[in-house]
Amino acid sequence: MASKGSYIIVGENIHCTRIRMATGKFVTTLKDGRNALVFKADKETRHLPIPESFIAGDEWQNGKIKHVAVAIHQGMYGSDEDKEAGRAYLVAMAREQEAAGAWFLDVNVDEFSHDKSEKIKAIEWTASLLQSAVSLPLSIDSSDPGILKAGLEACDAAKGKPLVNSVSLERASMIPIAAKAGACVIAGATGESRMPETVDERVANIGRLMSRLEDEGFARRDIFLDPLVMPVSVNTQNPSLVLESVRILRSAYGEAIHFAPGLSNVSFGLPKRNVINQTFAWLCLREGCDGGIVDPMQINDSVLGSIDFNDEFYRLAKDLLLGNDEYGMNFITAVREAKA
Repeated sequence: MASKGSYIIVGENIHCTRIRMATGKFVTTLKDGRNALVFKADKETRHLPIPESFIAGDEWQNGKIKHVAVAIHQGMYGSDEDKEAGRAYLVAMAREQEAAGAWFLDVNVDEFSHDKSEKIKAIEWTASLLQSAVSLPLSIDSSDPGILKAGLEACDAAKGKPLVNSVSLERASMIPIAAKAGACVIAGATGESRMPETVDERVANIGRLMSRLEDEGFARRDIFLDPLVMPVSVNTQNPSLVLESVRILRSAYGEAIHFAPGLSNVSFGLPKRNVINQTFAWLCLREGCDGGIVDPMQINDSVLGSIDFNDEFYRLAKDLLLGNDEYGMNFITAVREAKA
């Protein structure tokens, strides 16, 4: 296991929303005709059969498969052989993120089922499995207080304080749950009824939320701010709003406070997402953002320390994120020309 770096990584990959392409390299057909996910565990290539209930679903017909949901389903309900493969799949994902320097593993089962009791079973089972496999604390991500509470109760305090992803003025009911569990919190800038549109709204919402958190006894070192990252493809000024918010919040709350925004949101809808995400993480770090919810294999201390802005794509990504490439056409054109 690699030691944690200085950049605070909340590993984002163990989510039931995550997909593989049905015709991609991570899906194959077994000799018995079943479709299966391909993965590596202990350097060995393994296969996780995909249940027929997933094959019959709309997503498979549209060329996609929710691979984390498959692993949890098989781990909980498959045959003995498939249960073992489902557990191995999730453990391999967890250990890969741990080795890449993650501080927390973010876990979300909200799309595992439409049935709340099934989702509670899934978060309890998944959290217990992961805590037995890695030395990291978990980040429990859910919009449902009952699922959040169940996930926190399944965490192992010996691995460190768990993290709640997330609380906000809109999700104020989550604050007492996090406090009772002795958890850290990601504190988002969402208002009571709508998303913030400006830097001032972000800073004001977080200011009000900070008062509530500190009244509940949260120390600043246990609070991870999220000024809310929106796609640059929607508005080329969105990254600048986050960068300015980070700068103001770092100044307002000092060195004890942390940050954990969902950085990969910035690249939604664009090509070469890894380049955009890495560049944005570098820009945020420069303003005082010491962490994020990211893929640890793509963003870590080593990656952030080796970005070369002489490289055309990183240079153009930086221009795009700083608002100097209207509609992102310079970046998109360069990607298209490179593929031609």
